[in-house]
Amino acid sequence: MPSILGANSVTGDFITNSLSFNDGDSPSLQFTPSSAGNEKTWTVSFWVKRGVMGTSSSQMIFASDTNYDEYVFCRFCGTEVSNKTDMFQVFMVEPNGREGNVRTARLFRDPSAWYHIVVRCDLTQGTAADRLRIYVNGVKETSFDTASYLNQNDDNVNWNSNVPQAIGHQKQASSVERHLDGHLSEFYNIDGTSLGPDSFGETNDNGVWVPKKYSGSYGTNGYFLEFQQTGTSANSSGMGADTSGNDHHWTPANLAATDVTTDTPTNNFATLNPLANYFNPATLSEGNTRVDFADDASTNYVISNIGVSSGKWYCEVKGVDIPNYGEIGIASRPRQNSGNNDKMTVNVNNYGYTANNGKVKNNNTAGSSYGDSYTDGDMIGIAMDLDNNKLYFSKNGTFQNSGDPTTGSTGTGAFSIAAASTTHDGVYYFAGGSNKNNDDTRMDFNFGNPPFAISSGNSDADGHGNFEYAVPSGYFALCTKNLAEYG
Repeated sequence: MPSILGANSVTGDFITNSLSFNDGDSPSLQFTPSSAGNEKTWTVSFWVKRGVMGTSSSQMIFASDTNYDEYVFCRFCGTEVSNKTDMFQVFMVEPNGREGNVRTARLFRDPSAWYHIVVRCDLTQGTAADRLRIYVNGVKETSFDTASYLNQNDDNVNWNSNVPQAIGHQKQASSVERHLDGHLSEFYNIDGTSLGPDSFGETNDNGVWVPKKYSGSYGTNGYFLEFQQTGTSANSSGMGADTSGNDHHWTPANLAATDVTTDTPTNNFATLNPLANYFNPATLSEGNTRVDFADDASTNYVISNIGVSSGKWYCEVKGVDIPNYGEIGIASRPRQNSGNNDKMTVNVNNYGYTANNGKVKNNNTAGSSYGDSYTDGDMIGIAMDLDNNKLYFSKNGTFQNSGDPTTGSTGTGAFSIAAASTTHDGVYYFAGGSNKNNDDTRMDFNFGNPPFAISSGNSDADGHGNFEYAVPSGYFALCTKNLAEYG
């Protein structure tokens, strides 16, 4: 299981936001240049954190098209592409039928990581492979599932032309729609210049590829999207605001203010882990922060994609559709088998606060009386103290059992848990599930990057995260900046 992936620097970084695309909402950003730029030479750079993977339909990152005869797009492949998923592909088609089609052999299947991808086009190059180059985390891709290139000095492939462009979406003449599921950050288009990744990133002292500010020109149709605003209009206050100085602002569609998040390449927040969604898989959405468990003959639970063995950590879970046997808590391992008996609190060293009776259960026990029951709309806080092996739950801001998470080894009102080092994975994950079959269940997890609107707004002591209720003193959001300092 992965623990920390992505940037983990403690010191100051300039990226503050990303934009979350939930494919079930059909989201996109749209822009049409007013004139043509340089269609032979351009560079696109962006950071992406994937959500749902292995889909039948490809997930579009950017596209420029008017019909099947002439288009450019960049995507993660679905099974519609030669029955292969999660490869990265850049596809360019000329009106005369010539194609440039470069598809990586590498698979992009890590939902915990931020990938930096640079697409570098220069159709003036004499060497075919230099006409379209792809870099991932600063390294040039050299292994491809397929690779064909346009002819030297071809142009009119629509990118930087005055035809519609889209980010997170592609719709061709057939009305087939393809949407991105995941987060985007630091989206650049450089019109008229072919640039390598060192214009947008660098290797830090820890050997990690990290973002840096681009300092060059943008060209006629260039732009820079930082996703720092939350408006829904195509202007400087909109989430598609262009901060390059060119004022090429984008129009959001099916995106809301809550889709602007602080989960970024320089502070990577926990999400739910689709790779641990083994048996009777639940449906994850909203950047892997929402989970839906099916109403069928089996039970399931999900875990966070970051596990911790020490420190004090806090998250909130909103019960959107909570049945009597819903459970919210922590787990020491993911679900292990396909049988109906591998429930969240059947496993040793998994602990769940149960909706119908307010008990805390683990290791297939009847549970210990702890707090109030809870239902749809209630917000459950989890304070996990792994320095003292104590666990606390709050309901709508009130810690249950007269609990005080700041009491350390005294553990006032706490539920005692096994030391992380003695558990199955040697760590604990935040978790949620249902302890009974035939129950629809929906939960929204807020690790500090909420998929829902927050009415009050509370961060931890280091200013990280956005929570509905106050974070107990000494506890922190589960993100890489905090892990680097306290984990």
